[in-house]
Amino acid sequence: MTRKVCVVTGTRAEFGLLRWLMGETREHSELELQVVATGMHLSPEFGSTYQEIEAAGFTIDAKIEMLLSADTYTAVTKSMGLGLIGFADAYERLKPDIIVVLGDRFEVFAATSAALVAGIPVAHVHGGETTEGAFDEAIRHSITKMSHLHFVAAEEYRNRVIQLGEHPERVFNVGGVGIDAIKRIQLISREELEESINFRLGEKNLLITFHPVTLEGQGSSAEQMNALLNALAELEDTRLIFTMPNADTGGRELTRMVREFVNFHDNAIMYASLGQLRYFSCLAQVDGVVGNSSSGLLEAPAFQIGTVNIGDRQKGRLKAESVIDCEPTKASILEAIERLYSPTFKSSLESVYNPYGNGGASKAIVKLVAEYPLDNLVKKSFYNLPVSSSYETTEQQ
Repeated sequence: MTRKVCVVTGTRAEFGLLRWLMGETREHSELELQVVATGMHLSPEFGSTYQEIEAAGFTIDAKIEMLLSADTYTAVTKSMGLGLIGFADAYERLKPDIIVVLGDRFEVFAATSAALVAGIPVAHVHGGETTEGAFDEAIRHSITKMSHLHFVAAEEYRNRVIQLGEHPERVFNVGGVGIDAIKRIQLISREELEESINFRLGEKNLLITFHPVTLEGQGSSAEQMNALLNALAELEDTRLIFTMPNADTGGRELTRMVREFVNFHDNAIMYASLGQLRYFSCLAQVDGVVGNSSSGLLEAPAFQIGTVNIGDRQKGRLKAESVIDCEPTKASILEAIERLYSPTFKSSLESVYNPYGNGGASKAIVKLVAEYPLDNLVKKSFYNLPVSSSYETTEQQ
């Protein structure tokens, strides 16, 4: 009997990570892929990136409008409520056997909550990670507790999911799914990239993505963005490519600030969405990434470029030696960028080890989703750690 696997995606970056998993699912003889697009995918403000899903050859089985045209705490909370209603209707119509979600966003929280009430098993990708500067961390761990199969990117994350009370035999260390995308995608050349983004690269180039820091108080995100932009304004002979913040609390103010910066600086350009091909092609051409996006930790090391990681948004995540942490101040950011360009640091990049693995996560996940027994999967018991607190078990593959 064919198993219906429903993959939920709400952002451009998330789809980029899930794309190859979706392809493996679609090609599997015993699985039927269902795709639900929601959140930023359906918003013209954020590039209507559901079109990227369709352009990649996937059929969208349900579109769930939930994103309000505001980024206040009230609007985000109401968006979650709309999402719950939309996912309830979609699950009733599609009748999936299992839901696949990734990460920690509020759209995924709504999707998982609806699945919990409907009694549908959930497979969670990239659980067990920590991001102390955003409420995403609490959402991620909440999703873990509502999920039934767990596919983590490192052994440390596997241990943390088990620490949350999940049974070890349901927690699998498969590595990061983003590595699969990097290994499979055919990048475009420097010249093709310049033509595609209508922007000439220079001798020095940086890719910048800065998202709101949702746990650091009202106005803090704008203050940190202001420090970043003031630092970037000091750089000479450097070309700057901005990708826009996510639809989080305070995100629109950050977008306004970047747009104003770009309007007054000929060496800068901004994009609501580059798409995965152009984004990875940028990573292959720039000297480093600057900001507080998880991509600087998960994907950038695979391109052997440096990352300037600003503030606490990614605090707690595993980091390669190519990641330079700095405070969200102009002086600290400039010092980190200076280090990124230093000959000693640049020479060290050739031997950087990426803690998120070497690929193969998508195949491993799809194999387990296809084969793992679903009977009684939704009924869970809490796994208590042994008295010795030694909960590491043989790695599941």
